[in-house]
Amino acid sequence: MNTTSAPTGNAAVVHGRLEHMPVSMFSIVMGLAGTTIALEKAEHLWGWPVSPSVILLALTALVFVAIAMAYMAKFVLHRQHVVAEFNHPIRLSFFPAMSIGLLLLAIAIMGHAPGLSLIMWAVGAVVQLLFTLAILSNWIHHEKFQVQHSNPAWFIPIVGNILVPIAGVPLGYHEVSWFYFSVGLMMWTPLLAVLFNRFFFHPMIPSKLLPTLFILIAPPAVGFISWVKLHNGVVDDVARIFYYFALFNIMLLLAQAKYFLKVAFALPWWAYTFPVAALTIATSVMLEKVGGSFFAVLFPVLLTALVVLVSMISVRTVLAMKRGQICVPE
Repeated sequence: MNTTSAPTGNAAVVHGRLEHMPVSMFSIVMGLAGTTIALEKAEHLWGWPVSPSVILLALTALVFVAIAMAYMAKFVLHRQHVVAEFNHPIRLSFFPAMSIGLLLLAIAIMGHAPGLSLIMWAVGAVVQLLFTLAILSNWIHHEKFQVQHSNPAWFIPIVGNILVPIAGVPLGYHEVSWFYFSVGLMMWTPLLAVLFNRFFFHPMIPSKLLPTLFILIAPPAVGFISWVKLHNGVVDDVARIFYYFALFNIMLLLAQAKYFLKVAFALPWWAYTFPVAALTIATSVMLEKVGGSFFAVLFPVLLTALVVLVSMISVRTVLAMKRGQICVPE
């Protein structure tokens, strides 16, 4: 008599969802961590009597651990699917979201636990460099990439490098921070040209990936924050170029709002969050260092929009997960 029981329906569902869990899930951590840092800046500037950023920081850390453990389980149980993602021309770029999430958590936790922040920053920076080397090597020696595969997610392996100085400088690693910033800046510029060539002369990216256009905001916004850190808090002419280019990018994207409103909800919606958070944080720096009524108005507007956006997408994500619409075959 065969006593081996067949897997239950729930077990089969869990098995299937883990198998199809996308690496882009780590973009959730990027959005939550960016919002945490933006709230920290607001608490500092306005002297809030409460600290909602602490609660969001704890939640972000739990989400990061949960996603990391789930993806590790996927690597152990379904390694072939992880390898397939790494060889995918679009999903490949989302792998550094792991290290970026760690770097952002290091920035957010720095004021609470500097020692832990240093460890997280060091691990995140090393992993980010490894991902950058691996992905660039993959781009150089390939037989599969075509123009239509290029999209703003290709910035993700680069943005992580530009992030490093934000925690690296306060932690005392100035030259290391310059190394990462240089790599990120010099790689961002040609990639920007590649993407505009794709936008201007080739068919538009698929509608599902339209939210990734907001990633265009992230490199100059993060570049601004890092440049100011590297120059001891001084907002000079180069810093202004970074900031105002990021501001122009969000204006350009808002002018195309009708296209984004037509996009059905999916995980790529999280691509809206971190870039908006980066610009919000950059604006708080401009308010703090430069001042003026323009930034005094723009910062709370961006912060409010960011909190509403992250809250809405978080609710939609939880509902989609309950309905079994997340981690399914595409």
